Amino acid sequence: MLPGFLGRAIELFLGREGRSLHLKAAGGATAVLAVTLLVGSRAVVAAEEGARGATLTSYPRALWWSVETATTVGYGDFYPVTLWGRIVAAVVMGVGITTYGMVTAALATWFVGREGKRRGHLAEVAEAAGRAAHRMGDETARALHERFDRLERELARRDGPGPPSPPPTDPYVR
Repeated sequence: MLPGFLGRAIELFLGREGRSLHLKAAGGATAVLAVTLLVGSRAVVAAEEGARGATLTSYPRALWWSVETATTVGYGDFYPVTLWGRIVAAVVMGVGITTYGMVTAALATWFVGREGKRRGHLAEVAEAAGRAAHRMGDETARALHERFDRLERELARRDGPGPPSPPPTDPYVR
């Protein structure tokens, strides 16, 4: 049962093609942390066996110790007293700190990426709105010029021939 579960969990963390490199790294580090906690617990029990003043004498205690050590909580209720036990503790601490740093970085990257996509979408919408407003302004100016031209023609027709008007200087006047 456990190997099938571990296989599916590892594939869930690492197996998706579309997943970002940050998420794959965080998933891999989490899998390494889980294995380190399990193996480190067993190793520290073996290292502490028979030592004077040892508090890590059973696997459940050692598993609790490895979790609190990897998370850097370190209540002080359990601790290794032998050199090999302390070496195992250093490995568990290093893997734990690294894993939590990678998971935090992956989450931060995900949030920043989502915000970047949102801002990119907003910029596209604003650009499209600006183009639409520009087109609308051009159409409005064209329509106004046409109306003014019609009014000028109508006024010229009513008033009859008169002195010629000077050429237009406004670039919008045709």
